[in-house]
Amino acid sequence: MAIRVLLVDDQPLLRTGFRMILEAEQDIAVVGEAGDGLQALDQVRALQPDVVLMDIRMPRMDGVEATRQITGPGRDGPAKVLVLTTFDLDEYVVEALRAGASGFLLKDAPANELVQAIRVVAAGEALLAPSITRRLLDKYAVHLPSGDEPVPDTLHTLTEREVEVLKLVARGLSNAEIAADLFVSETTVKTHVGHVLTKLGLRDRVQAAVYAYESGLVRPGSQ
Repeated sequence: MAIRVLLVDDQPLLRTGFRMILEAEQDIAVVGEAGDGLQALDQVRALQPDVVLMDIRMPRMDGVEATRQITGPGRDGPAKVLVLTTFDLDEYVVEALRAGASGFLLKDAPANELVQAIRVVAAGEALLAPSITRRLLDKYAVHLPSGDEPVPDTLHTLTEREVEVLKLVARGLSNAEIAADLFVSETTVKTHVGHVLTKLGLRDRVQAAVYAYESGLVRPGSQ
């Protein structure tokens, strides 16, 4: 079945461009458009898309709040949110990731990257390499806790090895790189990552990276 996509951006020309790119793919169907966050919520309820391509800065309701309502508790469907940001990385993207977005994409990304991003997010994976998310978190470290706060109780539910894996995810390592670092198989790493996400109630690796920073497990700029 085709991946159902909702385009959310307050610039009609951008929506038209995205539609042309995505509708050229046999496995992707653009089911609707919205010009702001409020329209996006209505369209998500009516159209049940698999992926919402979400702009950040919009009138009436911005992309952060719309993302929070789409992916938060009591959401109406399984839609995943892919955030659009500018080349300089919008300061609100960290908040969007916290709100439940599965990743972010630069607005000037090549067409093939847009298409691949839609497929990755639809498959339930975090968008792009965790290292990109880490650079974003480092850039906006001022918005994150200082690390002096008490360690969240949920972190104590992880085993020692799971904590190791979480740290490496936040540092931007792929499953293969983590496997090499810990001298285990890639399948074992996938199992550990799955356990981390389940125990911490997280959706994907992006939220795991955010959690690692927010909990103080990983500090901005640390190696």
